[in-house]
Amino acid sequence: MKKLFFLTILLSAVTAFADDAKNEWHNTVLTEATMKKIQEAKYDYRKCVVEEMKKPAYQQLESRKATEDLIKQCEPTLAKMREVYTEENVPGVVADRHLKQMRIQTTRTVLQELMFAEAARKAGQQ
Repeated sequence: MKKLFFLTILLSAVTAFADDAKNEWHNTVLTEATMKKIQEAKYDYRKCVVEEMKKPAYQQLESRKATEDLIKQCEPTLAKMREVYTEENVPGVVADRHLKQMRIQTTRTVLQELMFAEAARKAGQQ
């Protein structure tokens, strides 16, 4: 009975590992042209965020709501980077992980800046 239980656990672990292996990116090399496209898309995303932050409409909103709206406005720009990854046959899991990381970092930065600006306005400094 113990051997059957152990064998069942072992087979389920192997099956889970096999499923993860096909979603992994195995030492594929991106060309310089592809890297340049990714960097350009990243630049366009950050540029979109900065341009949106300059709009006075976001200054009137609460900082969390403004951050949410701002990030949503720039989402199509970020989607262009995913297209570059897809064209290069990068697994969707890997591409999505990188895009999620960028989105989270940008959201944190934007929220921090908008909260600072909101606090400054409330303190009468601006």
